[in-house]
Amino acid sequence: MRYLHTMLRVRDLDAALDFFCDKLGLREVRRYDDEKGRYTNVFLDAPGDAARVADSRKTGRFPAPVLELTYNWEREDYGEARYFGHLAYEVDDIYAVCERLMKAGVTINRPPRDGRMAFVRSPDRQSIELLQKGAALPAREPWTSMPNTGHW
Repeated sequence: MRYLHTMLRVRDLDAALDFFCDKLGLREVRRYDDEKGRYTNVFLDAPGDAARVADSRKTGRFPAPVLELTYNWEREDYGEARYFGHLAYEVDDIYAVCERLMKAGVTINRPPRDGRMAFVRSPDRQSIELLQKGAALPAREPWTSMPNTGHW
């Protein structure tokens, strides 16, 4: 058994792609529009997984690991829908990633006070966990004293 993907339903595909690609740094690797089913699937990989996804495509296996965004063309409210848990991504420098996200207008719901873990939410309110690669970074401001904001 191996991890293939996580599917998230999104209400606004452009806003979701702006968050996941432009702000978080994922990359679109495949898109599928289904006229009959009236939906679009967009598959994204993380920069560190690009080679693994490319290798899996060469062998004809399901590309993995990827994030699948499903956009149903008929409007639907999915509410908080936190039952899925969260997505987790390992990052090289949690402080730099959180700073970049804040500058892009993303709320840091659980700041990386410990130099190891932070949470943000997508425009569709899915929780994204960011984990520092390797050992936690030394604690530093403004993160150390930054309070939690909203849900994560």
